[in-house]
Amino acid sequence: MMESTLRLGVDTGGTYTDAVLLDSDGGVVSAAKALTSHHELTIGIREAIDQLPDERLSRISLVSLSTTLATNAVVEGRGTPVCLLLAGYNARQVNKAKLEHIVRGGHCALISGGHDAGGSEREPLDVDRARQVVTDQRDQVAAFGISGLFGVRNPEHELKLRELVASLTGKPVTCGHELASQLDAPRRALTVAFNASLITYIDELIRAIKLILKERAIHAPLMMVKGDGSLISADTALARPVETILSGPAASVMGAAQLQPHDNAIIADMGGTTTDIAIVTGGKPIISAKATLIGEWRPMVDAVRVFSLGLGGDSEVRFQGGVGLAIGPRRVVPMSLLVHRYPEVLSTLERRVDTAVSPRSNRFAVALFAETSQKRSFSQEETAAWQRLQEGPLDIEQLSHEDRPLARALARLVRDGIAIYSGFTPTDAAHVLGKASHWSTRAAELAAIVWARQMRQVYGWGKFDDNDPKGPSTAVEEHMVQTICAALVSACLATDPGETRHAERERTARLFSEWISGNSAVDGGLFSLKLDTSRSLVAVGAPADLYYPSVAHNFNVPLSIPEHSSVANAVGAVASSVIQRAQITVTQPVQGIFRVFAPDGPMDFEQLEKALVKAGSLASALAESKAQNAGAGEIRVEVERDLDSVDDPDSASVVFFEGRVKATATGRPGLVPGSPAVGLPGDPSGVKSRAGQLSQAD
Repeated sequence: MMESTLRLGVDTGGTYTDAVLLDSDGGVVSAAKALTSHHELTIGIREAIDQLPDERLSRISLVSLSTTLATNAVVEGRGTPVCLLLAGYNARQVNKAKLEHIVRGGHCALISGGHDAGGSEREPLDVDRARQVVTDQRDQVAAFGISGLFGVRNPEHELKLRELVASLTGKPVTCGHELASQLDAPRRALTVAFNASLITYIDELIRAIKLILKERAIHAPLMMVKGDGSLISADTALARPVETILSGPAASVMGAAQLQPHDNAIIADMGGTTTDIAIVTGGKPIISAKATLIGEWRPMVDAVRVFSLGLGGDSEVRFQGGVGLAIGPRRVVPMSLLVHRYPEVLSTLERRVDTAVSPRSNRFAVALFAETSQKRSFSQEETAAWQRLQEGPLDIEQLSHEDRPLARALARLVRDGIAIYSGFTPTDAAHVLGKASHWSTRAAELAAIVWARQMRQVYGWGKFDDNDPKGPSTAVEEHMVQTICAALVSACLATDPGETRHAERERTARLFSEWISGNSAVDGGLFSLKLDTSRSLVAVGAPADLYYPSVAHNFNVPLSIPEHSSVANAVGAVASSVIQRAQITVTQPVQGIFRVFAPDGPMDFEQLEKALVKAGSLASALAESKAQNAGAGEIRVEVERDLDSVDDPDSASVVFFEGRVKATATGRPGLVPGSPAVGLPGDPSGVKSRAGQLSQAD
């Protein structure tokens, strides 16, 4: 019986929700897909699970989720409003991290307080000011985030602010020291803001799956994939949703590795909204908190080093000045899908195909999701727009003539991620070219004709024949291949996003991609460029077979599109172990005093070894506790030391600056016997030291 148990993986993406059943050997027993229903996630999840063999659901011993909802929200600039309390920060730090953009219409409040690099109070916390901000904002935001200057060295002020928020509101609250242990105050505040803004998305997803599991009488542990590919319990994910920002991309890496093992590979996952690229070397993806890049943002979370950009089957095909044709990063509803869901829209498209075009052609508005605090802050026009959206898509072209205030209100809802526009997409182009047929091909053809005329008449770009949908669709397909090629090169260059400016890397990637694709020769053969031909390109995701054969041909590398690649994320959702990490920092603030920054405040020792041992004990206990809370059993803890020190030739001794003692706790998920998991390798064990520099800047 133990060998007959099954694992259920569910992935909720921007376009599709996937469900798979895996046996104890990791083989796919059954797989299903359904459209994601953003307004009510239970619909899409229920439709996917209902396609699985009903008689096998009782044998499920573990359920695990992955999702790109958080990644998509970050890439597209969406999220619920947040109040961010920043103790000891200044306006320069707020501007550096672009925090005003991340709070999504919420509020950034600078509060007097914070600590210094040694963990000593820099100035008293202004509790009265904080109380006034919380009282003013509690009905305007969905969650609160708290970050104190050097809060990782002493969380005293963050804890006081959390108690204050809890006493005055019933809203979720996130503290910086709970999410990250590294210095760099602006990035830590950015991570806190993301975490708070995403809680509502993850809460809705977890509530939806719990309801469906209860309906199906599936009594199994519920886990969720973190950005590093490991698993955490659903409750832990709800407390720290920022760790799931790269859940979907990490699951795709794990799923691709499960479906098609490769020692050295470039793994590319293309979905409806994003393309996520990871490099696997020696059979392992790189785990990093430094190189996590999502769009233009770098949250401070441990994750599989994934290059994620807004490029997918549902990306908007648009005009970009100075470039011409551009795809993404904004996701829109493909016209073929719009008519598939709302057939009555087709008659409008038929009438419009021969009329004058405008920037609003092919544009309808469709409802997504609104959180309670967002609805409460609606203007009268926005409330009317939201109510109208509940009845079906709204024609923006028509409203721009008949009700401009309503059209402007809809634009604001789209900007805030509450609604979404339709548009011409690569998915539509694939329908026109006969490479896809699951939605309305006629709608795709009409959209292609209107889009081509729009590009020519409104923007002065393109030379396509009238009433010919194939010409523009072929141009879109070719541009997708070129864009993917550049994205792959950019991902290979993005080993450390901090080292290269985004725009510079993108320009370099396009140039290198063109050189590699153009016979690999530059200036008559003076030198050549190529990808490592021993490294396979593994492509997963529903659109993979549409574009990646051409990409692999251009780059002259072997291509692998494994069986069940379209549901790789769902496979990866249950192909991992629980891994939790903890870090304790040790410094030498004055000669002969070694300070351990414990979770409840600094502790001083006169001997370095005693300080390091204490740090190891604290890190181990913290990592093990986190692993238990994350749903692990049979936990194994490994500890390593990372020391910054230099040899002093005058005294023949070692001068110690700073050390980080790291503990990694690993365990199998779930409490039900017979729920095997493929563990993701954790951090290496053992003790190591290296010379380095100590930074006193937060």
